[in-house]
Amino acid sequence: MLITTKEIQTSGVQFGTSGARGLVTQFSSNACAAFTHAFISSITDKFEFKRVAIAIDNRPSSPAMAQACIQAIHDSGLEAVYYGVIPTPALAYSAMQDNIPCIMVTGSHIPFDRNGLKFYRPDGEITKADEQAILNANVEFTPVTALPELEVNPKAAQQYVERYTSLFETGLLSGKRIGIYEHSSAGRDLYPEIFTQLGAEVISIARSDEFVPIDTEAVSDEDKAKAKAWLKEYELDFIFSTDGDGDRPLVADENGDWLRGDILGLLCAKAMGVDALAIPVSCNTVISTSGEFSRVSLTKIGSPYVIAEFDTLAKEYPAFVGFEANGGFLLGSDISVNGNTLKALPTRDAVLPALMVLVAGLEDGIAPLVNQVSTRFTDSDRVQNFATEKSREILAKAEGQESKLLKLLGYETEVTEVDTTDGLRMTLANSDIIHLRPSGNAPELRCYAESDSVEKAKQLVQTVLSKVQTLDTSLL
Repeated sequence: MLITTKEIQTSGVQFGTSGARGLVTQFSSNACAAFTHAFISSITDKFEFKRVAIAIDNRPSSPAMAQACIQAIHDSGLEAVYYGVIPTPALAYSAMQDNIPCIMVTGSHIPFDRNGLKFYRPDGEITKADEQAILNANVEFTPVTALPELEVNPKAAQQYVERYTSLFETGLLSGKRIGIYEHSSAGRDLYPEIFTQLGAEVISIARSDEFVPIDTEAVSDEDKAKAKAWLKEYELDFIFSTDGDGDRPLVADENGDWLRGDILGLLCAKAMGVDALAIPVSCNTVISTSGEFSRVSLTKIGSPYVIAEFDTLAKEYPAFVGFEANGGFLLGSDISVNGNTLKALPTRDAVLPALMVLVAGLEDGIAPLVNQVSTRFTDSDRVQNFATEKSREILAKAEGQESKLLKLLGYETEVTEVDTTDGLRMTLANSDIIHLRPSGNAPELRCYAESDSVEKAKQLVQTVLSKVQTLDTSLL
């Protein structure tokens, strides 16, 4: 008996800001197969390929999902290349060099009871239009009844390490002590190799056999305290970590302070001397006002929107990049680094921004670089298990009633500017910014804030998120 890719519609899995996400229980073998068949079907008229690459993160559910995807690849008459547990950008980079599509099994930073699938065409990450094509596909296929064995090909891991170690001389980081906060990151076995080959002494920290949902955009107070303690205990110069699938960096300077992702991106873009940027509207306004770039385009939140803007930037600028408030850095064009050509990688990457900022701060440290650009400060957090429908209701009823919403959230002030590019971004009379947005990956309401001090930005987020949970929308 055959089934069709309409299995996707009944699975409960949905596309978010980056990839398809859902509960592990929703990613049945047939649901994974349906997504795989639909993806392959959606690009066969655009590309010629005989292989599809696949890799996973360290979630307990990821291997079985990969097996189901691989079986679907085989049933499509194609060869599957399995690269094991590696970072998403490592998989994407290798597949792009081979001009083949790939699938990453990962839920990124969301809790371990959820998972996801990220899809890449031979030329890079899929677009929102591609997502719709996958959802609209109607392909018949044989249900998955047996799962194939997984045999790891090491090529993609090796290519990713070489991508960065080939840029600089081997002794570049000599004398530096770098801590790698490993937890359950998909790249935890590769990062020590990269920094060691560049001459650093690497100390591996807090490796975990259980999945740890690190969100680089909402760093916990516990992880902030850990960084300070590790810096002192191990006498470190730098701490590097990532989210679950290794596409978002988490970097601490020589003082043990975690850098905000958009500030890390700004420093990396400056160090690389790029002409233009594409960044989500949630990023710190100092980026747009820095005067460092010929153009800064603001997009909706999510890497597909940043990538879509690259088509516009490519028409005018030879060197362009994108990055997000979560720290993920997207290299839109080939670029010269230290006299070597670094190939474009238009998907989130964690290693490039960390390495470039580390190199930029070799003499005087990273903290002074941060201080030079930190005239505005941001903070963000989210309410978990907050129904998406509730979030949307709040934003819909707040339209035209923004000052009333602020009053209900504890702030007696006027709204001077409203931006609805993605969610509701309100500029207050004192230039503070409050930005509410439903998460595209999970039932969460996110709050981003910007002010003239770290403390004020943090207080804005805490106050808004505490008030919004009991908000009576009938008062709007």
